[in-house]
Amino acid sequence: MNLLIVGSGGREHAFVDILRRDAPEAKLFAAPGNPGMIGAAELVPIPADDIDGLLSFAQEERIDLTVVGPEAPLANGIVNRFNAFGLPIFGPSRAGARLEASKAFAKQLMNDCGVPTAGHETFEDANQALDYISSHAEPLVVKASGLAAGKGAVVCETRAEARTAVTEMMVNSQFGTAGDKVVIEEFMEGLELSVFFIADGENAVPLLTSRDYKRVAEGDVGLNTGGMGAYAPAEPSNSTFVERVRAEIAQPVLDAMSEAGTPYHGFLYAGLMLTESGPRVIEFNCRFGDPETQVVLPLTRSSLLEPMLAVAHGESLAGWHAEADTRTALTTVMASAGYPEKSDPGRTIKLPELDPTKVQVFHAGTALRNKQLVTGGGRVLAVTGFGENLEVAARRSQYAASQITFQGAHFRRDIGWHELEPERLRVKDQQLLTGF
Repeated sequence: MNLLIVGSGGREHAFVDILRRDAPEAKLFAAPGNPGMIGAAELVPIPADDIDGLLSFAQEERIDLTVVGPEAPLANGIVNRFNAFGLPIFGPSRAGARLEASKAFAKQLMNDCGVPTAGHETFEDANQALDYISSHAEPLVVKASGLAAGKGAVVCETRAEARTAVTEMMVNSQFGTAGDKVVIEEFMEGLELSVFFIADGENAVPLLTSRDYKRVAEGDVGLNTGGMGAYAPAEPSNSTFVERVRAEIAQPVLDAMSEAGTPYHGFLYAGLMLTESGPRVIEFNCRFGDPETQVVLPLTRSSLLEPMLAVAHGESLAGWHAEADTRTALTTVMASAGYPEKSDPGRTIKLPELDPTKVQVFHAGTALRNKQLVTGGGRVLAVTGFGENLEVAARRSQYAASQITFQGAHFRRDIGWHELEPERLRVKDQQLLTGF
């Protein structure tokens, strides 16, 4: 069997690992991949957004399944192109990917099918958006409707901050064309939670829940990022809560997409806010989240290759469910200097020897220079610790991150603080490392 993973980040590194586990004899390719995948997959120098190049490669190598990690190729129709040539590929069509590629579309769909979300308005004119802000209660959230690499949502404590966010997006093109249209939402209070489903067009099967941390600094302050850490599980996958999310959020969306003639296949990510009135959707993603993937996949005991192949071939997932490890996983993202506003490439990375049963390091933004591992992006590594409970997983993750060095490295030391007091998470001395 020949398998192709599209993408180059920590999420794709996690996919390479789990598919190597599920199909040890398979020939596994990653395009373009990263140095952390070397040995598990053959790296192919084709960018993730080069759909024509990926299509030609899949034809030449007779790829049995292509799995797409990042959202941009999905939004640009890679699944449609592969399907047109009869190549099995896992992910939503261009129409399905609008759930992430257009927040305006997703909001309208949620309104139409009764999925709970924040009150909102959509604007294509900056002056109208600014007028709306003037009469809206503080705080509020301004979101670029299009894809902005996970950085297009700005939580604004004041109207002045909201006006600045709108001006940056719509007038100064901070996120390019992604900000030509903006969604302005009411601010929702509560804890965030991520629930992932595998969808076959009709059925949504849940995987482990997780919680990620978007703000760059400890205490959940600072700029939004692509994600500075995550842990799983945040809620038991077989709980009545997860069934409620499936029935009241995922299933109505699948039904609406199917009725519109654009059935949804692939991963469906529901980013939720747990409010006093119940779970409400912050956003949908059309792929697995990063860094949530780096905690959910290592704890998934069931083969993921099996359901992904089934979905890619148009088969049903009815009766299938995902088995999970009993452990807890927590990942700490190590970022380069200046992130999220910029990256600091070319800094030498030194990785210590780590016990893979306790810690796993996923490469997110690394490169090789003269055979030396160096930083290559803003988020550099995701350091995932495992343990019998969250505190052990957090200590192992944080300690391992403290032993990895590169110039300008920074990471949060409070991932998991919603369930553990921040001071208990901080690795201050060797006494905390008993049993590491």
